[in-house]
Amino acid sequence: MLTASQINFERYFEPVFQPVNFELNSGELLLVTGANGCGKTTLIRVLADILHPTSGQIENQAAGMAYVGHYLGIKDDLSVLENLRFMRDFLGTSNRDCADVIRQVGLSRVAEQQARTLSAGQRKRCALARLLLSETELWLLDEPYSNLDLEGIELVDRILNDHLQSGGACVLATHGAHRPEWPATRDCFLVSGAVA
Repeated sequence: MLTASQINFERYFEPVFQPVNFELNSGELLLVTGANGCGKTTLIRVLADILHPTSGQIENQAAGMAYVGHYLGIKDDLSVLENLRFMRDFLGTSNRDCADVIRQVGLSRVAEQQARTLSAGQRKRCALARLLLSETELWLLDEPYSNLDLEGIELVDRILNDHLQSGGACVLATHGAHRPEWPATRDCFLVSGAVA
């Protein structure tokens, strides 16, 4: 589904991380781990085609890709429901009822509130709800557990497991406070490319 061959990214002519190689297949989760500043977010952005690799090749054969990063892409002046309706209609790949998705991610109580009034954890749930409206095979998630309580962490694990069970795949960057453990989980430990 997704193959990376000798992927590297340079900033100010210095490699951010050492070359990365992996092959991700249907039903698999690749965990990207490593120390702060080692390039986890940069790698996810390269895989999402937000940044272009300095060298190496990426082959993406997935039927669509969804990305949730540090910047959640939520419109503050819209309610939770309006945000999700906008994203569903913009993507045009799903007919799912937004109210059902809102219930699934535990935001029914705040569905009509403007996004600017939400807590950090509620905003993260709103962003993650977009995954359920994307109908894409490949998910790229950068620190999806951040700002979430235990119930929110379990929510991420549940929707991830459902996605993988249905044949999807995921690359997930995490600093390691929580990491899902499934048989189809593999590790990609990033090492900073800069020479000390």
